[in-house]
Amino acid sequence: MISTVKIFLRAALAISFLSAVADRFGFWNESVSVWGNWNNFVVYTQVINPWIPASLIPGLAIVATIAEIIFAIGLLIGFKTELVARLSGVLLLLFALSMTFSTGIKGAFDYSVFSASAAAFALSLMKQKFLEVDQLLA
Repeated sequence: MISTVKIFLRAALAISFLSAVADRFGFWNESVSVWGNWNNFVVYTQVINPWIPASLIPGLAIVATIAEIIFAIGLLIGFKTELVARLSGVLLLLFALSMTFSTGIKGAFDYSVFSASAAAFALSLMKQKFLEVDQLLA
């Protein structure tokens, strides 16, 4: 059971990261898109990070996007899952806190960013030794 939950968490987090990246590159239909293109994503990055100088925002948007791609791939292939999950949790928590302090807590709750962060942290705690116990119970 734990192995099934672990796979589900890995896939859900990875696909969510890749969906967000696809959105900012315009791969989603405009009717379901949040940003729709890179420029809108950079503007939103500034909105939720008003304390960061405007000159650093494009770099922050690039770093966040690269991190999401790397974390998604790591989660999908199961590479250093505990570490990648922990880093994913930190990234999502930073995103949730940025949303909360800049635009209010409702957006972070509506987009389930705190929930996704908690899921990533939970995944980071699922160690192999628990899988052995789970297999004995199956």
